[in-house]
Amino acid sequence: MYKIGVLGPGTWGIALARMLANKGYDVTVWSALEKEIDELNRTWVHPNLPEMKIPDSITFTKDIEQAASGKDLVVFAVASPYVRSVAAQAVPYFGRQQLVVDVAKGIEAGSLMTMSQIIEEEAGKCPGHEDIRMVVLSGPTHAEEVAVDLPTVIVSASKDPQAAQKVQEIFTTDVMRVYTNDDVYGVELCGALKNVMALAAGMSGGLGYGDNARAALITRGITELARLGRAMGCEPSTFYGLTGMGDLIVTATSEHSRNNRCGYLIGSGVAPGEAVKQIGMVVEGINALEAAVELADKYGVEMPIVNAVDSILKGKLPPREAVNGLMNRRRRSETEG
Repeated sequence: MYKIGVLGPGTWGIALARMLANKGYDVTVWSALEKEIDELNRTWVHPNLPEMKIPDSITFTKDIEQAASGKDLVVFAVASPYVRSVAAQAVPYFGRQQLVVDVAKGIEAGSLMTMSQIIEEEAGKCPGHEDIRMVVLSGPTHAEEVAVDLPTVIVSASKDPQAAQKVQEIFTTDVMRVYTNDDVYGVELCGALKNVMALAAGMSGGLGYGDNARAALITRGITELARLGRAMGCEPSTFYGLTGMGDLIVTATSEHSRNNRCGYLIGSGVAPGEAVKQIGMVVEGINALEAAVELADKYGVEMPIVNAVDSILKGKLPPREAVNGLMNRRRRSETEG
């Protein structure tokens, strides 16, 4: 039986684990938090996905060796700030040419590395484990919907076409359609930075603005991401596909979106730290913001929405003043060419 290890039992990790177990795979889920594993073993209910039935066949473990050793596929589903430390722990247990899937979305501040680059770097530090086959799985995919088998479409991205196609095969079900893409960096850039734009869209709603403003933020937001992507050598079409425009639409509009809800609270007057506390889960847009600002500076790319969100979160500008600044920028053409 095909053996899969899932590192991280958050909503996305556990929704994917359920889907893979229901497809007949042998799935082991690991967490560094002992209480989390104890509770899952006791209740077989995820606290943030109460409607989801967890298959009895899933094994929950506190031992990362059990989740990473002897597996045909290892899935990284931890929050972006923990990907490096978890990779350092897991890589020594990988097999030769280990197939690895990253579903975490983010860019590491300082190094400006994507999650797949971090995993590959940690693998390179471990003799005999440098040859991992890295795939990124990303797209407009709220765990709350995948957990109850609502139709979803996602992208398997890798520089190794055979690895991308293998992951496409593994994750495809009657309710999960998987496309492939070889623009790995573009896919990861979209996955990380669309969360910043979703924060902005949420703030707009919290300020009492309507659909017009949200639509403008989404479309101009994807323009900023594509502008940065072009400067970094990414494929432009990626930004207008599932992992770019698709993921931004769902993250900026859905009730399930932590980034959208967090932004709404901030726009309503709640302090950023308190807003994150009220969400109760990781808000990846806040984690990605510093890297977004650094990338814009490094590549000399104009990203006014990113800079406005940064100013709001640092307390330099109230949200309404930041919006006024965006609305009163110099007049220009929409077509940049």
